[in-house]
Amino acid sequence: MNTRARASILLTLSLAFAGLSASAVPANAEAPAPPGQGAESAGATPVPTVQGPLAATAESYPFGAASHQEVSQDLSKLGYDEEEYLVSGTSNVYSWPTAGPAQIRTSDAPYTTRVLVRKPAEGQKFSGNVVVEMLNPSNLFDLNIGWAMAHEQIVANGDAWVGITAKPIAVEALKNFDSARYEALSFANPLPLTDPRNCATVAADSSRTTENGLIWDIYSQVGAWLKSNDPANPLRYGSPTTRVEHAYGFGYSQTGGFLVNYINGVHPLVVESDGEPVYDAYMVAVAGGAFAGAYPMNQCETAPPANDVRRQFKDVGVPIMRIMSQSDYLRGIGSRRADSDAPGDRYRHYEMAGAGHATPDELTFSASSEDIIAAGRSVPPASCNEGPRSRFPSSIFFNSALQNLDLWVREGIAPPRAEPILVRDGAPVLDEFGNVQGGLRSPFLDAPTSTWYGTATGASFCFIAGYERPLGQDVLDGLYGNHGDYVAAVKSSVRALEDQAFLTDYDARRLLTEAAQSTTP
Repeated sequence: MNTRARASILLTLSLAFAGLSASAVPANAEAPAPPGQGAESAGATPVPTVQGPLAATAESYPFGAASHQEVSQDLSKLGYDEEEYLVSGTSNVYSWPTAGPAQIRTSDAPYTTRVLVRKPAEGQKFSGNVVVEMLNPSNLFDLNIGWAMAHEQIVANGDAWVGITAKPIAVEALKNFDSARYEALSFANPLPLTDPRNCATVAADSSRTTENGLIWDIYSQVGAWLKSNDPANPLRYGSPTTRVEHAYGFGYSQTGGFLVNYINGVHPLVVESDGEPVYDAYMVAVAGGAFAGAYPMNQCETAPPANDVRRQFKDVGVPIMRIMSQSDYLRGIGSRRADSDAPGDRYRHYEMAGAGHATPDELTFSASSEDIIAAGRSVPPASCNEGPRSRFPSSIFFNSALQNLDLWVREGIAPPRAEPILVRDGAPVLDEFGNVQGGLRSPFLDAPTSTWYGTATGASFCFIAGYERPLGQDVLDGLYGNHGDYVAAVKSSVRALEDQAFLTDYDARRLLTEAAQSTTP
């Protein structure tokens, strides 16, 4: 059931309860036109100049392309197309010394980045929604985590997904991977090395010759492009005007923290200049408080302190969902605040009980190991000292959250609320099986077969990967007298969560099928 159909049903129920009746462009095509020659948006945010879609061949294809993921995905079978573009313009570099909007530090720095687009192949099947993600560079290359977490809902609803290369270190990986295809990419620092504002010391994943802080205006301009009538806009589907009705901002972990900077520092500037925001709602994933809760606005500035008001959301003007995992909610506990349905302060805070931060899906749905190595990067480990990364399906929470976010924007239907994970004296309160209490629930904890951990030990990001320990057979036998008892327990949990809009109908069906096909107990 898509979002609009579900909205119609929910509105009917609420009334009843109230007693109311281009053709492809080769990768080595002519360079993009100089910045400033692209079509202008309706407001002050400029539409960038665009080259593409770039040709995809056996020898040259997008890094992270669906057909070259760790587990290949045939988008045509989903009724989807994939295209890649080079996007150019100029960006301000901002400073953010105090709470409130950011301030311009250096103006009009040229940039070129790349944009990966996945969209319904037929315009009549496009919902009008586009999810725009700053691709996560924490492993020093682009990860398609938003697609990994929510592509089932994106496809079920007919949404488009757009991923933007967001950091110079990821550009370096792209050039290692395919120097000809990505030759034009640039996050060049507008300040020469001799300028005293070009700081002598930068982070280990940064360089004095590049500037991380170009991403903020890039993010605005890509959103403006997708909402514009620019001939290069792939979401026009050949019509004179864009078919985009709503753009939803998405960030995960590091880029979730980037969204905090953008929402609190740059979003107000866009509203002031354009009269309205580029993004109609935001989903800030596994980033908050002292855990990836904000980043330096430029590479010479420090990030706002852990308890700084700039890491919290208040009166943003568009709906925001913040979703933490069991790996990060304690360090990010400072991001907790009351949910709100106030028109200018619509907010939900969720904590996924049992879910790990670094998931297998983020590797499965991003570039293949072979391509990661070709990009000059190390392949992140799929296993830690305790075993494989947690198989907990975080996607069930992101699918329903995206559906509910769209209902909030389109229909004004407020999403459900969930209690945070229960914490006492700085530690989680556990049940008899060692699982956390409270938080976003699922049958994985309410009809348990395992204890779910949010942290593991080992290389790379194992400390936020999580793992599971199956319950002993004697424990399972005591919980469930037979297989039917287990299936009934799962069904009770699933039906309650679906009724509360914490599960999509398709995830509910899948969980019931998996329970029926299991051998538990």
